[in-house]
Amino acid sequence: MFKNLLNFWKGEDFLKQVLQEFKNMLDDAQIMFDSVCKKLIDNEKDPGLEERIYSIDKKVNDLQRDIRKRVIGHLSVQPSVDIPTCLLLMSVVKDAERLGDYAKNLFEVSELLQKPIDKSKYNELFSDVEKDISEMFKQTKAAFVESDETKASESWDYKTKISKCCDNALVKLAKSGLSINEAVCFTLIARYYKRLTAHLTNIATSVILPLTDLDYFDEKRRES
Repeated sequence: MFKNLLNFWKGEDFLKQVLQEFKNMLDDAQIMFDSVCKKLIDNEKDPGLEERIYSIDKKVNDLQRDIRKRVIGHLSVQPSVDIPTCLLLMSVVKDAERLGDYAKNLFEVSELLQKPIDKSKYNELFSDVEKDISEMFKQTKAAFVESDETKASESWDYKTKISKCCDNALVKLAKSGLSINEAVCFTLIARYYKRLTAHLTNIATSVILPLTDLDYFDEKRRES
């Protein structure tokens, strides 16, 4: 897939535009995530955040629909186009759309909290996971847009580290004496962090996997 994707990126203007829109989806999802973390973890006041988050999420959804329409339309009039690469795009735009959804879900957790997060409890459970996820956004964009196989493989290291941290957090939460509100919100954070990293990994590793193995990079790593 690497060579096909690289050629796709360097192809005609229409295809460049599709990939630029996809990059915009990733940029917007990261803006959502970073903005929400400032409110959720650092308790920064931002009166216009809710409206902005839902507005960006709608933009991400609209971009997904637009990319799908463009790809389908292109396939219908260009039968000689690289079909596997088009199918790959149809897959990863869904992952990008889900990134926006989970960033929005984290905002909803911030609204569920009865009081600001206790930073010492958060750090005990998650350390700097949100910073790793923000860095993973950058790594994923570089891996996909530049068709960088090394960065794509490195995304798995982030996923492994973050998933392990979130799993350990759930074990601690199950044995904790936290209030119901705190325990539920921390559990949701762990869940959404894991899903964000899973979708980012799907996107990054799409440049090194055959189309039939998309979303199963973890299984390929265990087999090797």
